[in-house]
Amino acid sequence: MEKTKTAIIFGATSGIGKSLAETLIKDNYIVAVTGRRLEKLEELKSAYPNQVIIKQNDIQKVTEVEKVFTEMVDELGEVHLVIQSSGVGFVNTELDWHKENETVQTNVVGVTKLYNLAYNLFEKQQFGHLVGISSIASFRGNKDAPAYFASKAYQKSYLEGLYIKTKTIESKKVFVTDIRPGFVDTAMALGDGIFWMVSLEKAVDQIYSAIKRKKRVAYISKRWRLIAWVLKIVPARILKMAT
Repeated sequence: MEKTKTAIIFGATSGIGKSLAETLIKDNYIVAVTGRRLEKLEELKSAYPNQVIIKQNDIQKVTEVEKVFTEMVDELGEVHLVIQSSGVGFVNTELDWHKENETVQTNVVGVTKLYNLAYNLFEKQQFGHLVGISSIASFRGNKDAPAYFASKAYQKSYLEGLYIKTKTIESKKVFVTDIRPGFVDTAMALGDGIFWMVSLEKAVDQIYSAIKRKKRVAYISKRWRLIAWVLKIVPARILKMAT
Protein backbone atom coordinates (compact mmCIF):
# COMPACT_ATOMS: atom_id res chain seq x y z
CA MET A 1 0.00 0.00 0.00
CA GLU A 2 1.37 3.41 -1.02
CA LYS A 3 2.25 5.82 1.78
CA THR A 4 0.19 8.98 2.18
CA LYS A 5 2.22 11.88 0.82
CA THR A 6 2.62 14.89 3.10
CA ALA A 7 3.67 18.48 2.51
CA ILE A 8 4.20 21.74 4.37
CA ILE A 9 3.70 25.05 2.57
CA PHE A 10 4.72 28.37 4.09
CA GLY A 11 2.87 31.25 2.46
CA ALA A 12 -0.30 29.50 1.30
CA THR A 13 -2.94 32.19 1.75
CA SER A 14 -2.81 33.40 -1.86
CA GLY A 15 -0.98 33.28 -5.17
CA ILE A 16 1.49 30.52 -5.97
CA GLY A 17 1.46 29.03 -2.46
CA LYS A 18 -2.30 28.62 -2.30
CA SER A 19 -2.52 27.24 -5.84
CA LEU A 20 0.26 24.75 -5.14
CA ALA A 21 -1.58 23.64 -2.00
CA GLU A 22 -4.71 22.97 -4.05
CA THR A 23 -2.66 21.10 -6.66
CA LEU A 24 -1.07 18.88 -4.03
CA ILE A 25 -4.44 18.19 -2.42
CA LYS A 26 -5.81 17.04 -5.76
CA ASP A 27 -2.82 14.71 -5.99
CA ASN A 28 -3.84 13.16 -2.64
CA TYR A 29 -1.36 14.92 -0.38
CA ILE A 30 -2.08 15.81 3.21
CA VAL A 31 -0.98 19.46 3.33
CA ALA A 32 -0.10 21.66 6.30
CA VAL A 33 -0.36 25.32 5.34
CA THR A 34 0.68 28.55 7.00
CA GLY A 35 0.26 32.26 6.45
CA ARG A 36 -0.60 35.49 8.20
CA ARG A 37 -4.27 35.65 7.14
CA LEU A 38 -6.15 33.10 9.20
CA GLU A 39 -9.41 33.59 7.28
CA LYS A 40 -7.72 32.50 4.04
CA LEU A 41 -6.32 29.38 5.69
CA GLU A 42 -9.73 28.56 7.10
CA GLU A 43 -11.27 28.84 3.62
CA LEU A 44 -8.81 26.21 2.38
CA LYS A 45 -9.51 23.99 5.39
CA SER A 46 -13.25 24.32 4.81
CA ALA A 47 -12.89 23.28 1.18
CA TYR A 48 -10.67 20.25 1.96
CA PRO A 49 -11.33 19.37 5.63
CA ASN A 50 -9.72 15.93 5.53
CA GLN A 51 -6.51 16.94 3.77
CA VAL A 52 -5.55 20.29 5.27
CA ILE A 53 -3.88 21.29 8.54
CA ILE A 54 -3.74 25.03 9.17
CA LYS A 55 -1.35 27.08 11.32
CA GLN A 56 -1.39 30.85 11.37
CA ASN A 57 2.15 32.20 11.18
CA ASP A 58 4.17 35.27 10.25
CA ILE A 59 7.50 34.03 8.89
CA GLN A 60 9.21 37.21 10.14
CA LYS A 61 8.77 35.92 13.70
CA VAL A 62 11.48 33.29 13.58
CA THR A 63 10.89 31.83 17.04
CA GLU A 64 7.27 31.17 16.08
CA VAL A 65 8.37 29.63 12.76
CA GLU A 66 10.18 26.88 14.63
CA LYS A 67 7.23 26.27 16.95
CA VAL A 68 4.73 26.08 14.08
CA PHE A 69 7.03 23.91 11.97
CA THR A 70 7.52 21.44 14.83
CA GLU A 71 3.77 21.27 15.46
CA MET A 72 3.08 20.51 11.80
CA VAL A 73 5.75 17.81 11.68
CA ASP A 74 4.28 16.23 14.81
CA GLU A 75 0.81 16.18 13.26
CA LEU A 76 1.97 14.85 9.89
CA GLY A 77 4.29 12.22 11.35
CA GLU A 78 6.76 12.51 8.50
CA VAL A 79 7.16 15.10 5.78
CA HIS A 80 7.90 14.43 2.13
CA LEU A 81 7.84 17.97 0.76
CA VAL A 82 8.42 21.47 2.14
CA ILE A 83 7.62 24.47 -0.06
CA GLN A 84 8.68 27.99 0.86
CA SER A 85 6.37 30.47 -0.88
CA SER A 86 6.30 33.28 1.68
CA GLY A 87 7.61 36.61 0.50
CA VAL A 88 7.19 40.34 0.28
CA GLY A 89 8.46 42.85 -2.24
CA PHE A 90 8.17 46.58 -2.77
CA VAL A 91 8.99 49.06 -5.46
CA ASN A 92 10.95 51.30 -3.11
CA THR A 93 12.65 54.08 -5.06
CA GLU A 94 12.82 56.28 -1.95
CA LEU A 95 14.59 53.55 0.05
CA ASP A 96 12.04 53.71 2.82
CA TRP A 97 13.68 51.76 5.66
CA HIS A 98 10.47 50.12 6.86
CA LYS A 99 9.97 48.50 3.45
CA GLU A 100 13.61 47.45 3.13
CA ASN A 101 13.61 45.97 6.62
CA GLU A 102 10.35 44.10 6.13
CA THR A 103 11.74 42.60 2.94
CA VAL A 104 14.93 41.43 4.63
CA GLN A 105 13.16 40.09 7.72
CA THR A 106 10.74 38.08 5.58
CA ASN A 107 12.76 37.05 2.53
CA VAL A 108 16.10 36.51 4.26
CA VAL A 109 15.78 35.94 8.02
CA GLY A 110 12.46 34.11 8.09
CA VAL A 111 13.13 32.11 4.94
CA THR A 112 16.57 31.05 6.19
CA LYS A 113 14.99 29.76 9.40
CA LEU A 114 12.54 27.64 7.43
CA TYR A 115 15.21 26.30 5.07
CA ASN A 116 17.31 25.40 8.10
CA LEU A 117 14.43 23.56 9.79
CA ALA A 118 13.47 21.69 6.63
CA TYR A 119 17.01 20.59 5.81
CA ASN A 120 17.67 19.34 9.33
CA LEU A 121 14.38 17.43 9.32
CA PHE A 122 15.15 15.78 6.02
CA GLU A 123 18.66 14.89 7.14
CA LYS A 124 17.16 13.21 10.19
CA GLN A 125 14.50 11.42 8.11
CA GLN A 126 17.02 10.59 5.36
CA PHE A 127 14.47 11.70 2.75
CA GLY A 128 12.55 14.77 1.69
CA HIS A 129 12.29 17.51 -0.90
CA LEU A 130 12.81 21.22 -0.18
CA VAL A 131 11.42 23.67 -2.74
CA GLY A 132 12.16 27.39 -2.57
CA ILE A 133 10.39 29.98 -4.69
CA SER A 134 13.13 32.49 -5.49
CA SER A 135 12.95 34.62 -8.65
CA ILE A 136 14.57 35.66 -11.89
CA ALA A 137 15.29 38.78 -9.82
CA SER A 138 18.02 36.79 -8.06
CA PHE A 139 20.56 37.44 -10.82
CA ARG A 140 21.19 41.18 -10.62
CA GLY A 141 20.65 44.29 -8.54
CA ASN A 142 17.79 46.68 -9.21
CA LYS A 143 17.48 50.41 -8.51
CA ASP A 144 13.71 50.38 -7.87
CA ALA A 145 13.48 47.35 -5.57
CA PRO A 146 17.02 46.80 -4.24
CA ALA A 147 16.16 44.82 -1.12
CA TYR A 148 13.78 42.51 -2.97
CA PHE A 149 16.28 41.66 -5.72
CA ALA A 150 19.09 41.21 -3.17
CA SER A 151 16.93 38.97 -0.99
CA LYS A 152 16.21 36.70 -3.95
CA ALA A 153 19.93 36.50 -4.73
CA TYR A 154 20.48 35.39 -1.15
CA GLN A 155 17.81 32.71 -1.47
CA LYS A 156 19.31 31.41 -4.70
CA SER A 157 22.74 31.12 -3.12
CA TYR A 158 21.45 29.53 0.08
CA LEU A 159 19.46 26.91 -1.82
CA GLU A 160 22.53 26.10 -3.88
CA GLY A 161 24.51 25.68 -0.68
CA LEU A 162 21.94 23.27 0.70
CA TYR A 163 21.91 21.34 -2.57
CA ILE A 164 25.69 20.91 -2.37
CA LYS A 165 25.35 19.95 1.28
CA THR A 166 23.01 17.04 0.42
CA LYS A 167 26.13 15.20 -0.74
CA THR A 168 26.77 14.45 2.94
CA ILE A 169 23.41 12.68 3.38
CA GLU A 170 24.00 8.96 3.15
CA SER A 171 20.66 7.95 1.67
CA LYS A 172 20.95 10.37 -1.31
CA LYS A 173 17.18 10.86 -1.01
CA VAL A 174 17.09 14.53 -0.03
CA PHE A 175 16.43 16.96 -2.88
CA VAL A 176 16.55 20.75 -3.22
CA THR A 177 14.72 22.64 -5.97
CA ASP A 178 15.04 26.35 -6.75
CA ILE A 179 12.00 27.71 -8.60
CA ARG A 180 12.84 30.97 -10.40
CA PRO A 181 9.69 32.64 -11.72
CA GLY A 182 9.73 35.61 -14.03
CA PHE A 183 6.49 37.59 -13.93
CA VAL A 184 3.46 35.65 -12.70
CA ASP A 185 0.00 37.18 -12.51
CA THR A 186 -0.13 37.58 -8.71
CA ALA A 187 0.06 40.44 -6.23
CA MET A 188 3.85 39.91 -6.04
CA ALA A 189 4.39 41.09 -9.64
CA LEU A 190 6.23 44.39 -9.14
CA GLY A 191 5.82 47.36 -11.46
CA ASP A 192 3.73 48.40 -14.44
CA GLY A 193 3.88 47.42 -18.10
CA ILE A 194 5.08 43.93 -17.23
CA PHE A 195 6.11 41.77 -20.17
CA TRP A 196 6.12 37.99 -20.49
CA MET A 197 3.53 37.74 -17.73
CA VAL A 198 2.25 34.18 -17.33
CA SER A 199 -1.00 33.14 -15.75
CA LEU A 200 -0.99 31.72 -12.25
CA GLU A 201 -2.44 28.45 -13.55
CA LYS A 202 0.34 28.00 -16.12
CA ALA A 203 3.00 28.90 -13.58
CA VAL A 204 1.75 26.40 -11.02
CA ASP A 205 1.49 23.64 -13.63
CA GLN A 206 5.13 24.18 -14.56
CA ILE A 207 6.24 24.43 -10.93
CA TYR A 208 4.52 21.19 -9.99
CA SER A 209 6.01 19.45 -13.01
CA ALA A 210 9.47 20.57 -11.84
CA ILE A 211 8.74 19.35 -8.31
CA LYS A 212 7.65 15.92 -9.51
CA ARG A 213 10.80 15.65 -11.62
CA LYS A 214 12.91 16.84 -8.67
CA LYS A 215 14.63 19.40 -10.85
CA ARG A 216 17.51 21.33 -9.34
CA VAL A 217 16.43 24.63 -10.98
CA ALA A 218 13.29 25.55 -12.92
CA TYR A 219 12.51 28.82 -14.69
CA ILE A 220 8.85 29.84 -14.83
CA SER A 221 8.04 30.17 -17.65
CA LYS A 222 10.81 28.26 -19.36
CA ARG A 223 11.76 31.10 -21.72
CA TRP A 224 13.14 33.06 -18.75
CA ARG A 225 16.16 30.76 -18.88
CA LEU A 226 17.36 32.88 -21.83
CA ILE A 227 16.92 36.10 -19.85
CA ALA A 228 18.84 34.56 -16.96
CA TRP A 229 21.73 33.75 -19.29
CA VAL A 230 21.80 37.34 -20.60
CA LEU A 231 21.63 38.81 -17.10
CA LYS A 232 24.63 36.75 -16.02
CA ILE A 233 26.91 38.27 -18.64
CA VAL A 234 25.74 41.89 -19.02
CA PRO A 235 28.08 44.34 -17.22
CA ALA A 236 26.51 46.49 -14.50
CA ARG A 237 27.39 49.67 -16.43
CA ILE A 238 25.11 48.51 -19.27
CA LEU A 239 22.27 47.88 -16.83
CA LYS A 240 22.85 51.33 -15.34
CA MET A 241 22.51 52.99 -18.76
CA ALA A 242 19.44 50.94 -19.70
CA THR A 243 17.38 51.75 -16.60
